[in-house]
Amino acid sequence: MEQVIVTLTATPPYDFELTAAAATSFRGHYGAEIFQDGIFRRLLDLGDNRLCLASAFSLGTVESPRLQVELTGAALDEDIVVEARRQVSWILGIDQDLAPFYGMALQEPTLATLVRGMKGLHVPHTASVYEALILAILGQQVNSHVARLLCNLLIQTFGPSAQVAGVTYHAFPRPEALVAAGVDGLRFIKFSARKAQYIVDIAGRVTSGELDLEGLHTRSDEDVIHTLTGIRGVGLWTAQWLLIHALGRTDGFPHNDLALQRTLGILLKGGTPLRPEEALECSRRWSPFRSYVTTYLFAAIRSGRLTLLSPADELGA
Repeated sequence: MEQVIVTLTATPPYDFELTAAAATSFRGHYGAEIFQDGIFRRLLDLGDNRLCLASAFSLGTVESPRLQVELTGAALDEDIVVEARRQVSWILGIDQDLAPFYGMALQEPTLATLVRGMKGLHVPHTASVYEALILAILGQQVNSHVARLLCNLLIQTFGPSAQVAGVTYHAFPRPEALVAAGVDGLRFIKFSARKAQYIVDIAGRVTSGELDLEGLHTRSDEDVIHTLTGIRGVGLWTAQWLLIHALGRTDGFPHNDLALQRTLGILLKGGTPLRPEEALECSRRWSPFRSYVTTYLFAAIRSGRLTLLSPADELGA
């Protein structure tokens, strides 16, 4: 194993610990992401069967943020290091400029206290659109505990792995691995028949080249939603989550999300959950920064800063 150390400079304000915790849904370990003892780890899949463990930690402050990333893998040539650096920067959202969002949010009574309490939280991203789509589908219509269980089972069962310092890490499953597993393989690890069918179908279309999910980065929000909702098993809820977590768009808003409706009800309606159309209408005043609003609201829920009436029922990607 070789090791290369790189340094990343984030756009301030940047709270590394808060952002890394959000990447794991404040669970310490969610899917392929691990955040423990101040170190964020992810086994990166760099293509052509190349794997690299990235271990990132903070060297700076919220106002002067600097990260050190240790890359561990076999044959870490320049191309691998460049791609690993790009992936870590994207996953941890280090290049986001929060100033325009803060300019709006700090003038909004509903958001100001929330934003001040989580200053420097950037929006974490998934490594790929494909990964985000699979994660969103497995999270449909189940609570957060079940979604996490399914996610971890999927990755540990079908994801490529590498051992570093005696610890085994898993990357997200490649589409061809899910095709090979088939519906029966996913059913074996407790996926419903319908979700298994959706996931295997998507993986097959990605593998064949019929479905170019990464190409969505160059499309408008409207085109992205149109394309995604044309895929079997994908509705508006999933498409909006992908705008936020997979594509880095600033104005995604999954107004059909039950936890989001309940959270807004607590903040705006004395605890009565908003209806989907009410949540959407309410959100218009936060455009074009609704992805940030959504991220901060869910971070507040998952970190315990904001308590839902029935935490066990939390739904969301």
